[in-house]
Amino acid sequence: MKKKFSFILIAITLLLGSCAMMQTIVKSTFPYTANLTIPASASVGEPHTAISTANSFDQDFTKDGNNAGKISEVRIISAKLESKDPSNYNIGNIVSLRVYMARADGSDEVQVAVRKDITEAVGNSIVLDIDNSHFLDELVRQPSVRIRMVYLLRKGSDVDVNLKVTLGLGAYPRN
Repeated sequence: MKKKFSFILIAITLLLGSCAMMQTIVKSTFPYTANLTIPASASVGEPHTAISTANSFDQDFTKDGNNAGKISEVRIISAKLESKDPSNYNIGNIVSLRVYMARADGSDEVQVAVRKDITEAVGNSIVLDIDNSHFLDELVRQPSVRIRMVYLLRKGSDVDVNLKVTLGLGAYPRN
């Protein structure tokens, strides 16, 4: 029992004592989320764009912030799209979409997720195919990031549709 307690105490000490490790855990645990709107006026068969600012629990990683320099190799590890209002909106009304992440002013934009040939009866939630070919280190150090979704509709809607994009990130401690 004493060995087990000592091991746990050492593990907690190392975890809390290492800022880089703690920042890595925080960055890898809390996703960025953005609410995007598809207006009722959006036409079928033409590409459209929806833009929103992403929020995250650990949003205060900035270059002047405390520990942003202690994480590296930040990449997208998961992406999900779900209907918020109406909650039963069929995402199958969208043919395809691409999701981009950028600085608040739109610069340094990179594609982070894509979904082509969405099935017509997919329902109100889908997992997107991630594009983790880019490091997002500089973007996550910004006070806010912009999410842009480019989509093509299969079927229009009578009301504005609010969708939530959730982007999970993975990071490593900087050596």
